[in-house]
Amino acid sequence: MTAPAPSAADTRRLGVLATAAEIFSRRGFRATSMNEIAAATGMAKPTLYHYFRSKEELLVRLYSDVLDESLESGRAIVAAAATPLEAFRELIAARVAYTCERQALLKVLFEEEHELPPDLAAEVLARRNAYEDLVTEALAGHLERNPKALSGITSKVYVNMCLGAANWAYKWYRPSGPATPAELGRQIADTLCAALRPPKR
Repeated sequence: MTAPAPSAADTRRLGVLATAAEIFSRRGFRATSMNEIAAATGMAKPTLYHYFRSKEELLVRLYSDVLDESLESGRAIVAAAATPLEAFRELIAARVAYTCERQALLKVLFEEEHELPPDLAAEVLARRNAYEDLVTEALAGHLERNPKALSGITSKVYVNMCLGAANWAYKWYRPSGPATPAELGRQIADTLCAALRPPKR
């Protein structure tokens, strides 16, 4: 069954979100006004408020969409992987590629988290933890089969290190560089996963 085509309203909402992410990334959340977003989207301000009631609602929606997309993609990767190690490697590679492909959006998410309304921050954190749990479980599955594959570092620290490396790519990736996001994701994932090889006897 094919998914229904997005409505005109859905398309406009997505356009507003993309514009807001670009402006938030360039100017910062606090410095951006709803007037600027309305002007950039070609909407009258009352029309913009029909779609989003505030900047805070826009920010929460950006977080929610990214985390939902990441979790859905991550679950599909795990389901398709032949082994836990393959799942872990693919999760890291996909995370790097996603971060590079959406630099402006990821900059907003990583640098504006403190602007989330306190009553909604917990919900966002729960979704992020669900994704991190997916990565942690893939690693745990590999270590169950290969208990000596990781030494000198705890699995929690290792997962945080890998996700930190993947997420930090938004800071330094340049589209003009020699590698595409997918290629870079594969290179970084392969390098990080080298630590998971069992020690030689």
